Amino acid sequence: MPSFTPSMSEIEIAVPNSLLGLSRALLRAGEPGDAIGDFLSELSDILHGQAYAACGRTSHDDILRYVAIGGKEVTLFASVAELGQEVRLGSLPCGLALEADEFIQKKLNGSLLLEAPAKQQGIIVFVLSFLLPQNAEPDAAWVASSALKSATQIIEEFFALRVRLAEQIENDSGRPISAIPPDMDESPVSWRGIVGNSDVIREVFTMVKQVAGTDATVLLLGESGTGKELIARAIHQESSRAAKPFVAVNCAALPESVIESELFGHEKGAYTGAYEQRKGRFEQAHGGTLFLDEIGELSPGLQIKLLRFLQDHRFERVGGNTSIEANVRVIAATNRNLQEAVDQGSFRADLYYRLNVFPINVPPLRERGADILLLADHFVVKFNKENTKKIQRISTPALDLLMIYHWPGNVRELENCILRAAILSVDGVIHAYHLPPSLQSAVSTGTEPATGLDAAIARLEKELIIEALKLENGNVAASARRLVATERRIRYAVQRYKIDTKRFKIKL
Repeated sequence: MPSFTPSMSEIEIAVPNSLLGLSRALLRAGEPGDAIGDFLSELSDILHGQAYAACGRTSHDDILRYVAIGGKEVTLFASVAELGQEVRLGSLPCGLALEADEFIQKKLNGSLLLEAPAKQQGIIVFVLSFLLPQNAEPDAAWVASSALKSATQIIEEFFALRVRLAEQIENDSGRPISAIPPDMDESPVSWRGIVGNSDVIREVFTMVKQVAGTDATVLLLGESGTGKELIARAIHQESSRAAKPFVAVNCAALPESVIESELFGHEKGAYTGAYEQRKGRFEQAHGGTLFLDEIGELSPGLQIKLLRFLQDHRFERVGGNTSIEANVRVIAATNRNLQEAVDQGSFRADLYYRLNVFPINVPPLRERGADILLLADHFVVKFNKENTKKIQRISTPALDLLMIYHWPGNVRELENCILRAAILSVDGVIHAYHLPPSLQSAVSTGTEPATGLDAAIARLEKELIIEALKLENGNVAASARRLVATERRIRYAVQRYKIDTKRFKIKL
């Protein structure tokens, strides 16, 4: 039981704030699952109850399924409902309101069950269920009832807004459907857990929505740390396979001696140590999606077995003779240039063409300049949720350093930088000096060159030019002016030292 119970006045303040957060989150997220999940978790923390949400009956599915669960104090439903499970009429939770087609308030073993449906064009598309414990405050039932009714009203308004936008977009420009039109200035923060609002990431969202409704094999291309697995999960969640397993395998993380067994399973006695039959990842992902990360690291032998599966969806376990069929959608990812690998003979051309049905290029962070601050704020919020120390803001000098850095490690490097800085902070603010030395510039450290390039010795020339390129966003002419040198001389030095100026460019 919690050691502290808030007063009703505090509850009456907290719940409206949660409803306001729900309204904003729905508009930003574009899909109700994550937003309503956060709201129910807050409501559960405030009223110490257990909450469920079910969604469905959309253009893709006419069945309601559980999409969110919140609360730990009451466990009446814990063994009944799981994420992705179908909701049956009259079942607990969510099924009573679905059957009655109206708001439900019912006593259950001393606890109070509240269920509220949200409708779209007269059809229930969402059900919220909340169970108050026996020892709840006398007015908690009224607060919970009002909160659920208000939340369902917000959800209905959200669906109505999305329908209107869909009609307008279809009539005008044919742009993808989202809660907020892509050309609006108010930036959505996250979609399917992917934070970003830049043009390049919106293009990725559009491609994900286009391919998700099919069973086509998808190849995700991009540098390490760009979030390819998040994109793969978004494709799975947007597809008709969302209620089935999503299984991820990093092909580079497993030794060649065990990866075949890991993927396809093995029979008892197939090799030393195989004491019992084991199902592989393909069987585990039956009906769902298998994500193969670092696909370019597969050995030639495994490439052949994977090619056969992609052709007829059948395989054999290691040491077995029985052909096994699996209904699995394959999403592959790599940070290598597979076309070059094919030309060099290290990757099979026929497998490459099988995987390359629908390629999606995941942009590096340096091309998503508009997303850097959104991501930084997101990681601060994430840190605050996971730790007792709270970060209130990021200082302007620190933000400037984040924006001019070229992020070779992409989103993963940014997350690690924010985590490090948050740990070092002692006043609730991330300052420039909390960031790693690799992000520091000459200006931030007071070491900016005071003389021109002619005064520098040869061994420092490359370092000075790289520092200037970092400060000037890869602009050679501006770098030359900063170094008090001619543009021609700097361009010659850039060629001589083989400096790639593109990696310093940040698209805003």
